[in-house]
Amino acid sequence: MSTKKTDSEKNAEDTGTSGPEGMPRNWMTPVILLLLREWSSYGYDLMERMAAFGFAAMNPGSLYRTLRQLEKDGMVSSMWDTSGQGPARRMYSITEAGEAYLKLWASGIEHYRDMMNTFFRLYTGQPEDTAGKR
Repeated sequence: MSTKKTDSEKNAEDTGTSGPEGMPRNWMTPVILLLLREWSSYGYDLMERMAAFGFAAMNPGSLYRTLRQLEKDGMVSSMWDTSGQGPARRMYSITEAGEAYLKLWASGIEHYRDMMNTFFRLYTGQPEDTAGKR
């Protein structure tokens, strides 16, 4: 297995909150992968569903550039769907590599969430929750 990092992995290493509206950097990547894990989708459908994650006024070009990069990195695959009426549309699916990357992101976000919970517990003066600790 290669230790060379993909462009998506390099970009995701910095998960600080300097993205738009306090979103983690490269938040779009794990959101796309999460949505594709639920079901394969077209770009336009992904764009609509991403509004729930803070991407309400997204530039379509940003989404399609990210999808192309994810495909280049092996995290997403696509195929042309010609079954419907009208022009062919590209259908995107998550790959095993995308699943592994999403799992890594989820682990990092969980750790970040725990740190934020500790911060806000101290900030608001709430006592430490010792129910789950030994």
